[in-house]
Amino acid sequence: MDYTKLFSSRTKYMKASEIRELLKLAEGKDVISFAGGLPDPQTFPVDEMAEISSYVIEKYGAQALQYAPTAGVTLFRRTLASWLENQGVAVNSDDMILVTTGSQQGLDLTSRVLLDKGDIVITEKPTYLAAINAFKPAEPRFIGIEIDDDGMKTDELEKTLKTMDKQDLSRIKFVYTIPTSQNPGGVTMSMERRKHLLELADQYDLLIVEDDPYSHFVFEPIEFQPLKTLDKNGRVLYLGTFSKILAPGLRVGFMLGNKDLVSMMELAKQAMDLHSATLSQYVALEAIKRGVVDKTIEKARSIYKVKRDAMLEALDRYFTGLGRWTHPVGGMFIFVYLNKDVDTKPLMYKALEKGVAYVPGGSFFVDGTGKNTLRLNFSYPSIEQIKEGIKRLGEFFSSI
Repeated sequence: MDYTKLFSSRTKYMKASEIRELLKLAEGKDVISFAGGLPDPQTFPVDEMAEISSYVIEKYGAQALQYAPTAGVTLFRRTLASWLENQGVAVNSDDMILVTTGSQQGLDLTSRVLLDKGDIVITEKPTYLAAINAFKPAEPRFIGIEIDDDGMKTDELEKTLKTMDKQDLSRIKFVYTIPTSQNPGGVTMSMERRKHLLELADQYDLLIVEDDPYSHFVFEPIEFQPLKTLDKNGRVLYLGTFSKILAPGLRVGFMLGNKDLVSMMELAKQAMDLHSATLSQYVALEAIKRGVVDKTIEKARSIYKVKRDAMLEALDRYFTGLGRWTHPVGGMFIFVYLNKDVDTKPLMYKALEKGVAYVPGGSFFVDGTGKNTLRLNFSYPSIEQIKEGIKRLGEFFSSI
């Protein structure tokens, strides 16, 4: 049977993630991979999670194995709200938390609930590939705003908004941003620009979707606050995840925002999966209560700082003259801009033959630019792999 005739029109916008495809190609081979965004397994609190899992089954029994409300286990949501406030994230009286199956589901829900064909999404340039893939099936128009070491250039955003006609302004559904330790750019938005972005949101009646997986891993003493905390007018929808701060296998994420908005996300989620895994929520709840989440963050932060430093040192040694790269204050990624006018996508297969994998940067740009860029992950490989892998990459790009 020809199944293709049955596929809906939106499936043409469903593309395999280049990152996932690269991981498949590298699997089982002698390849040093900078391609994924995987946490270092040594950060996983394996012993504590084993004890917690057993305790959850014994203490909560059938509750932990039963269906749960779509919004999430009530006790977990209350505990999460208190923990977020202790982390400096504002949770207001008119806010609601919706537990999601990873923060990726939050991106999908945002697309399903907010976007119609032809609507406008404003993103950073570059931005998170999986967010682009989540939004694309709705057939929006993308507007990319350049970034620099201080994050999104909000002055460029202001100029863009000023030149748009009323009809286009009315079609803007949200500004999507990863303001802290951005993926893939590795940059962090300054406080001045955060405040400016919120001023523009007030002036032009915009919603901001703040994706925040990496703010727990800031290595330098810089001043920053979540946009959600700075926002006074309910303009920020905040997405978070336990994938980086506890374990990605739990698939626990969440959305935090005004209940009028998030309750509609809840309705959409009902049709998707009824609710996220009850057992995972109880495990995450207990991990918060026991301080395991905080300990995992502290451990990961110290490990990732050493690995970031090792990659920056290796880039200075083996990439000088080949291009420029970001110097992230946190997160998991460094973004490289090559001097040569080359397309890193076809070159990645040749790099694999040299025993090293990276993610081509072009896919992170909504306007088709950025072909001479690449993203490097430093959280997963070992220090030795970082040094050897960057050496191999430097030699590879020097030879083309």
